[in-house]
Amino acid sequence: MLIQQFPQKNFPDFIPNEADQLTEISAINLLKNIKRQPILTPLTNQEILTSFVQQGEGETPILLLHGFDSSVIEFRKLLPLLAQKNQVWGVDLLGFGFTDRLENVEINASSIKTHLYSFWQKYMNKPIILIGTSMGGATAIDFTLTYPELVKKLVLIDSAGLANPPIMGKLMFPPFDYLATQFLASRKVRKAIINRAYYNKKLVDINAEICGSIHLQMPNWNKSLISFTKGGGYGNFAKDLPKIEQETLIIWGESDKIVGTKSATKFKKLIKNSRLIWLKDCGHFPQIEKAEELNNAIINYF
Repeated sequence: MLIQQFPQKNFPDFIPNEADQLTEISAINLLKNIKRQPILTPLTNQEILTSFVQQGEGETPILLLHGFDSSVIEFRKLLPLLAQKNQVWGVDLLGFGFTDRLENVEINASSIKTHLYSFWQKYMNKPIILIGTSMGGATAIDFTLTYPELVKKLVLIDSAGLANPPIMGKLMFPPFDYLATQFLASRKVRKAIINRAYYNKKLVDINAEICGSIHLQMPNWNKSLISFTKGGGYGNFAKDLPKIEQETLIIWGESDKIVGTKSATKFKKLIKNSRLIWLKDCGHFPQIEKAEELNNAIINYF
């Protein structure tokens, strides 16, 4: 009888202990390789400990941006594939993942972009291929519109960015703001969200639950989420999308029940130099459910 061997975990000391329950090798390997380094930004005199993963070598850096209330762990299957022939980075955006949440820094679209620019400046400092999933797609769009000279190509995966800010953000005042985050932190609620996000329900296991919620244990998680929500999150970029000159690849799961599928064709129509690829039998997480197919689509696009 063969006994499956798991790699030694030895996670960085800032990773919560819940990670010890993981059995998925791709998740274990990614968590072992997360670094957290200080980034100086214009947002505060205090350096921000920023978590990221870097693998592979190549001339043009690829930068991966995760979705809402998530972390770089969502790229645990895609990142190693892309890194076989490319220099790939995955970063935890300001206010999310394992990046430090400072009390004196508001979390909004502007501060996220400022922090991301400072990260790019320190580690890449050359034009990149920018890939964003879900909310990370909206971040990628915002960054591309502000710094077009820094982005060679753009990839949007089940992207946000075509919806108006939710009204609930204006209603997030004490004690309802705290209660809202407590609701979102509920294990039952998070499992329901994950279950809805995946097309293949067999993937909704303890590993998926841990990977989707472990960052909630980081200090000030709830305060950052409240700050981001009160700030309105990301708005509707429809009027600005025609300004994007970069070649843009739009990839969408045909069974996405989180952001739906209508935005895919809208992005294709509004971004003039774009191509749309649909992934069958796939929900909101192509980077997990269809990592190899997604990797091939991206590589062929390059």
